[in-house]
Amino acid sequence: NSDTEVMLHAYAEWGIQCVHRFIGMFAFVIYDTQKQEVICVRDRAGVKPFFYYWNEGLFLFASELKAFHQHPQFKKEINIDAVAAFMQYGNVPTPHCIFNHCYKLKPGHVLTFNMQHVTFDISKYWDVYDSYNKPKLDISFNEAKVETEKLLQSAFDYRMVSDVPVGVFLSGGYDSACVTSLLKKNASTKLKTFTIGVSDIGLNEAPFAKEIAKHLGTDHHEYECTEKDALELINELPYYYDEPFADSSAIPTTLVCKMAKKQVTVALSADGGDEIFAGYNRYDYMMKHGKLLNALPSFVNKGMAGMMDLVPADYIPIFRNKYNFHNRYEKLKGLLKDPSHKNVMLSLSQQFNEEQLKELVLKKYEPLETAYLSGSLTNSSYSPLAYMMAIDYQTYLVDDILQKVDRASMTVSLEGREPFLDHRIIEFVAQLPDNFKYHKGIKKHILKEITHQYIPKVIIDRPKTGFAIPIEKWLSTDLKEQVLYYLNRQTIQSEGIFHPDQVDKLVIDFFNGKKEYATKIWYLL
Repeated sequence: NSDTEVMLHAYAEWGIQCVHRFIGMFAFVIYDTQKQEVICVRDRAGVKPFFYYWNEGLFLFASELKAFHQHPQFKKEINIDAVAAFMQYGNVPTPHCIFNHCYKLKPGHVLTFNMQHVTFDISKYWDVYDSYNKPKLDISFNEAKVETEKLLQSAFDYRMVSDVPVGVFLSGGYDSACVTSLLKKNASTKLKTFTIGVSDIGLNEAPFAKEIAKHLGTDHHEYECTEKDALELINELPYYYDEPFADSSAIPTTLVCKMAKKQVTVALSADGGDEIFAGYNRYDYMMKHGKLLNALPSFVNKGMAGMMDLVPADYIPIFRNKYNFHNRYEKLKGLLKDPSHKNVMLSLSQQFNEEQLKELVLKKYEPLETAYLSGSLTNSSYSPLAYMMAIDYQTYLVDDILQKVDRASMTVSLEGREPFLDHRIIEFVAQLPDNFKYHKGIKKHILKEITHQYIPKVIIDRPKTGFAIPIEKWLSTDLKEQVLYYLNRQTIQSEGIFHPDQVDKLVIDFFNGKKEYATKIWYLL
């Protein structure tokens, strides 16, 4: 009578192999009384979270870290290696956690805990690289378009199966417009769509979403929030996220979930489109500038980097006063020293590089092993674009986007579903030639062509805008008191995690006009 009963019966029928028959999001635990095993499974893309704790014979598992705090034997010890990783990425990368002895089960993995021997084993049942490493399909663009649309339609329709009201988050961008337009084809009733605008901070995609909703004829709901609503959420974030999490779009995401919950119990979110179809600006950067950096002879690159080492950014007239110049200067210097695709990817993903991190973190730390350093893409399948997209699918998508949407939605008991993260989509699209996804500077080429069949290009084709909030303005005004309270020298010294001199310098420089330090200050806060 329910999905949970179907899972249990499937396990009784096929054992753990049943997981290969499941489509969608899940984190589940089955206690097999015959084998005396506890079997823990997380879905392929990592839509649902799964945490576990293993120390001194105590095994705990939960869907959020705060549950562990209730156990008298749980030791709340900060993992300094995880702190350092957080300062680089703005989240704690899977499989690590902010506490020692705590872990996130990797997506596509099974953890089997043996009750008799008190041991556990972790194995992988799905990997995005298996699809990227297959030969590219010999298929025309039109054939690929038809097949992709069929898969999208199937995946999107599945996510509408529910015995409670379902809505769709509509931002005005291609991903959510694609979900809405394909669902509209088969909908027997009017689709409910939701958009949020916080116009007094310049975050307002509502007019674009409204135009798309009008064209598609959805039952559209537009909510206008104030800057005050957004600011008030900040103090609640640590409670819901349980470990440091620096993506500021958690704020508008939580607000839109609160609004949607007033009308629906399930909402579809269009995450994953960028990672699957090549939508991020950093892919542009790699395709355009990565080639140039690698085309220059290494002695030229190293010579230029050496000159930059001798001339700090502060010594360069005119430019030194430009926004974010210092940050870009340091990143360019690092890329000239090592223009490999791996280093370009890390440079575009990290807020602090290794040198800056060593100066900032007081305690000795070890760099964590993460999926950013994966070498699983085979030589025959390798391309800079495939390399970046596969890494993003296992890092930024899992540890930033999906954590954000899960916490924001569950905060108000809203079930967030992810139609793009049906594994059948990435398994097919990963095998398509790169130029079907990134074509002559056009990102998400095939997805856009599918969407244009239902929404005129003139309505939807605009530069990509993130769900961003004005962090630098807030840190200088409404949040200034918090910065001065939490990041003052005495507090930093007493905690013994960060170097007081470095934190002092960042804070002083930020308030003296170096607005490019805003994100670094936000991470610290």
